[in-house]
Amino acid sequence: MPADRAAAPDHDGTSLTRRTVLGATAAAAGATVLLGAAVARPEAARPAAGDVPVPTVIAHRGASGYRPEHTLGAYQLALDLGADAIEVDLVPTRDHQLVCRHENEISGTTDVAGRPEFADRETTRTVDGEEVTGWFTEDFTAAELGTLGAVESLPRRRPHNTLYDGYWPVPTLREVLEWAADRGRRRGRPVPLYLEIKHPGHFRALGLGIEEPLAGLLHEYGLHRADAPATVQSFEADSLRRMAERADTRRTLLLAAAGTRPADLQRAGDPRTVADLVTPGGLAEIAGYAHLIGPTLDLVVPRHADDTLAAPTTLVADAHARGLAVHGYTLRNENAYLPADFRTGDGSDGSRYGDVFGAVRAYLDQGIDGLHTDHPDTVLLAAADARR
Repeated sequence: MPADRAAAPDHDGTSLTRRTVLGATAAAAGATVLLGAAVARPEAARPAAGDVPVPTVIAHRGASGYRPEHTLGAYQLALDLGADAIEVDLVPTRDHQLVCRHENEISGTTDVAGRPEFADRETTRTVDGEEVTGWFTEDFTAAELGTLGAVESLPRRRPHNTLYDGYWPVPTLREVLEWAADRGRRRGRPVPLYLEIKHPGHFRALGLGIEEPLAGLLHEYGLHRADAPATVQSFEADSLRRMAERADTRRTLLLAAAGTRPADLQRAGDPRTVADLVTPGGLAEIAGYAHLIGPTLDLVVPRHADDTLAAPTTLVADAHARGLAVHGYTLRNENAYLPADFRTGDGSDGSRYGDVFGAVRAYLDQGIDGLHTDHPDTVLLAAADARR
């Protein structure tokens, strides 16, 4: 991508170029990282970092319903649409930089498969027990990844988004932090970020642990305090505990389907599943190292076998009783991702927009504190009444 290609238009009509985003390199790379600090029990549930509105609307990988995910274009559009916060997934590179990808295997989110100079890097790896074939960020330097173009990850569901394939490169976390700082100055308030640590145990075993470089950047950019406009997320409690020793940034334990076992529990031989973690006792334990939980929405309102909504669980109330806020994932406009109750037409067209407003109301009625969404504009409209 040309160095001067615009990342996205600003609100005042000017353009923020890639060169502008990268121009102001922050100093203080040697900022102190706090090691060995005691892990204090978090306070009672509070609003999201930066005191953003509740329910909080978090742009899932940016405005990924409209732009290729984890690009400066997707992040900027999320701000333009009014998102309260932006989720940024993190994986490491061979030279131990952090880049923004949902997974370390990047054939579905970049044009790497069509780049002959990288053909010999296709390989098969086992990541948290799953065998995956493709191209992996840990086999590339950050500079090499910066030459790749990001592409739409769901081209069959979102063909219009393929218009932007190759327009933006894979950003590093430092680039995103520079962008967020610049945008915060321009709009007069911070850009809250939800920073997700992907596969932490897997990368630690490769000597590419994410927690240390992430903590260093949090300190460097002043995001290491409890009141900073940043939240660290992970599906692994062990990773959050490591972060608690290095920064006071708020922490979220992400929770997948009830029958799954988090990778860190599997490695430790702990037989518990997510179903055990969302019991009152499990939530009390989580409250010792996290401030929020991020459950899949099926843990809040399960689905029947026919994909219609079943009776709600007590998860939100149980979490609140233990001082934990609840930010569920992921709301998308398309029929394919909505409960059958809210699909439009005969439901067979997965790309058709469904009744996302009704779906949002169903989850907000449970008292949920925030929602991750690919389409922040529609969820903001649906959540507006709940904020009054």
